[in-house]
Amino acid sequence: MRGYQTEQIRNLGVVAHGGAGKTSLVEAMLFNTGVLSRMGRVEDGTTTSDYHPEETARQVTVHTSLVPCEWNGVKINLLDTPGFSDFIGEVKGALRVADSALFVVSAVDGVEVQHEIIWDIADGYELPRIVFINKMDRENASFDKTLEDLKSKFNANFVPALIPIGSFNTFNGVVDIINEKAYTGEGKGKETAIPAELAEDINRYREQLIDAAAEGDDDLTMKYLEGEELTPDEIKDGLRKSLVQRKVVLVLAGSATKNIGVAQLLDFAADYLPAPQKEEGPMAALVFKTIADPYVGKMNFLRVFRGTLKSDSVVYNSTKEKTEKIGNVFFVRGKTTLQTDTVFCGDLAVVVKLQDTGTGDTLCEKDKPVVLEGIDFPVPTLTVAISPKSKNDEDKLGDAISKILEEDPTLRVEKNTEIKQTLLTGMGELHLNIVLEKLKRKYGVDVVMTDPKVPYRETIRAKVEVEGKHKKQSGGRGQYGHVWIRFEPNPDEDFVFAEEIFGGSVPKQYFPAVEKGLREAMMEGVLAGYPTVGIKATLYDGSYHTVDSSELAFKIAASLAFKKGAQQAKPVLLEPIMNVEVVVPENFMGDIISDFNTRRGRVLGTESRGKQTVIKAMVPLAEMYRYAIDLKSMTQGRGSFKMEFSNYEEVPARLAEEIIKKAKAEAEAEK
Repeated sequence: MRGYQTEQIRNLGVVAHGGAGKTSLVEAMLFNTGVLSRMGRVEDGTTTSDYHPEETARQVTVHTSLVPCEWNGVKINLLDTPGFSDFIGEVKGALRVADSALFVVSAVDGVEVQHEIIWDIADGYELPRIVFINKMDRENASFDKTLEDLKSKFNANFVPALIPIGSFNTFNGVVDIINEKAYTGEGKGKETAIPAELAEDINRYREQLIDAAAEGDDDLTMKYLEGEELTPDEIKDGLRKSLVQRKVVLVLAGSATKNIGVAQLLDFAADYLPAPQKEEGPMAALVFKTIADPYVGKMNFLRVFRGTLKSDSVVYNSTKEKTEKIGNVFFVRGKTTLQTDTVFCGDLAVVVKLQDTGTGDTLCEKDKPVVLEGIDFPVPTLTVAISPKSKNDEDKLGDAISKILEEDPTLRVEKNTEIKQTLLTGMGELHLNIVLEKLKRKYGVDVVMTDPKVPYRETIRAKVEVEGKHKKQSGGRGQYGHVWIRFEPNPDEDFVFAEEIFGGSVPKQYFPAVEKGLREAMMEGVLAGYPTVGIKATLYDGSYHTVDSSELAFKIAASLAFKKGAQQAKPVLLEPIMNVEVVVPENFMGDIISDFNTRRGRVLGTESRGKQTVIKAMVPLAEMYRYAIDLKSMTQGRGSFKMEFSNYEEVPARLAEEIIKKAKAEAEAEK
């Protein structure tokens, strides 16, 4: 593939709700442009853009694929994105480097949840967009209902530019309203007379298109208002400007699998969608995706925003402040690589084997550094504990996870030493299941997934004074340590150690040993073995032996005092409480609040944030581990949430009994 100048490039993010036919549409576009000799099928796992094993097995898009094609002297970089919420990070990365968005909507199902979520993302990037109403050949397909659905869901000026001839069994072509031409049959189709029954619709839509064209240019607005007719070229020019200014969203229709309306869609993309804005200045590129390929190595997908990127050059990663050597540079089409030596401003390409560069990083010239705006990836919210089935695979798991983290910015991994678990946090069940499959298939690590343990704590509610004595004499030097310690609640701090020794009953040199003994003993509480917090311990008396006393003896004596004192001081179990903030459409607010009540949560308040409602609450962590799944179910995927640790509170007695019983049983099983 030859290099294309900026004005000849179109970067198009192809987006949809899962099942709308987006990947099939991309396949049909590749077929029409001559890239493919025959169209692959999602059902057969033979499409160009869904080539990863996890995609072919599930028949869903998991990764954004870059698939360029050439049409009418223009290079169209198609970014085929996932349609499921678990992979919204891939969509965000793609739209950050796109110049426009193609929304694929099913004529049977209409606007669905992911369309609404991605529309908001496209708004954030201020992207021009067009809509392709797909599946006009399916039973119950309706162009008119889908158009009305679009108008009711989004605040935009939707104007049909390519409408279907018939639907379901009678669907056999499309009418190009701008050029007033009808086509029947596959591909470009055969030009034919416009059906008389569509004349009224076509006249109405054409008037709307002319209105939109006039709105895109001040001169055209004046001409239109003065009653003069706009020429065909003026209409096209005005529509281009209106589209770029987001004053109009052009609506097209067809069928990807029947290959009807797809060639006309390519015409619209080449003629109306904007080329990248050409920024002046030295080379600057943004990495929007990373793949760890088993054969090629690490692949960084990037867009050149300024200047020209060349192979065999040295660049500067301004995000990480590291120098990188660019070797080979590739254009890619799915899994096929096409080597090039130059990537012009605005184009998308892949560089391989960079040492320190990852997704979101900027590559530029070292003597003229710049950091481009990165990608606002969503924060993952579903946490599970993972462990290798074989103990021998623990090191292998660590290496494999680090490689997967390079590819996926929406994953988090934490080795939690307190609960002795490796915690993996992702966007949802499907996301995490695919990660586990990849660990097994790609890196040979079989992993078990379980619920995380809750990091409970223990504390005391009463003040007590207890004795701890360690005395051992069995030949040779003995051991002697003796302390009296006052334990009392101290909720403001985890642990405070004080001493009130008079007369040297315990020499000062043993104070650190007493404190150390207490700290170590507190790591395993008396109720269920959880760390004990919120205690003040005061050493106020004791005794020692001039020969047999030692630091070890006083450490053991302090430990014995803690165990005795904690049992007498009304010990209780504490649980972590989280500050939770949920953002949902207003009509879901009642369901969210009711659900929090069932989770022992306390709602703190609500507030409006644009079209959304924010609900703030405090909820026990134990009730929140599956919340990402439940929230998705309650809001049909429209809700999001974040949470952070707030404080520890006492567990209700009924629940505490069960937790303590379970912890003791687990401790017995580990012996």
